[in-house]
Amino acid sequence: MQRIPGPHVDLIYHGARCIHARHCVLGLPGVFKANVEGPWIDPAAASVEELVTIAHLCPSGAIGYRRHDGGAEEAPPPVNLVQLRENGPLGLRAQIVLDGEAIGMRAVLCRCGASKHKPFCDGSHNDIHFQATGEPATIASEPLAQRGGVLEIEAEINGPLSVTGNLEICCGTGRTINRVSSTRLCRCGGSANKPYCDGTHRRIGFRS
Repeated sequence: MQRIPGPHVDLIYHGARCIHARHCVLGLPGVFKANVEGPWIDPAAASVEELVTIAHLCPSGAIGYRRHDGGAEEAPPPVNLVQLRENGPLGLRAQIVLDGEAIGMRAVLCRCGASKHKPFCDGSHNDIHFQATGEPATIASEPLAQRGGVLEIEAEINGPLSVTGNLEICCGTGRTINRVSSTRLCRCGGSANKPYCDGTHRRIGFRS
């Protein structure tokens, strides 16, 4: 993790979580300078509002911030959600506690089984040509009484992601697929019932 000090906002960069979504280098190229030698992040080159906005656009949580201008820090989202990316990972927005550690409000977790930085995605789904729809069928579910709150995720050893907390499972186009308060999500890449675990990790010898 790197903390890059700025006049009003320090930017936090978690390189191991970056999935190269490129919102940063395309949205604020004067701050996030691609293809340069040496330091490539300059928080002084944009306003507080611009820095905060671009951080919130980072799906993986690789970019965060700490304000020292008296402004509010990033707040938990009103609705916890996981978005299924077509042939790709799980994009989470929630107050996330992963294996007992608070990791922020945004994360992208591997579901292909090939990431070298499990449970986080590292783009390996592209290398292995992972196939998994981002548009599974809708399951009938009742609206949750509470839609936010802490979302606890346990990356089970050699097994799935065990999730406890209010969660809306959404497809890539935003349709709600299911609403749950606990579930187990496949991360071995082999389930025949994606995004849910069906026990295939045991049969294929998945190792986390």
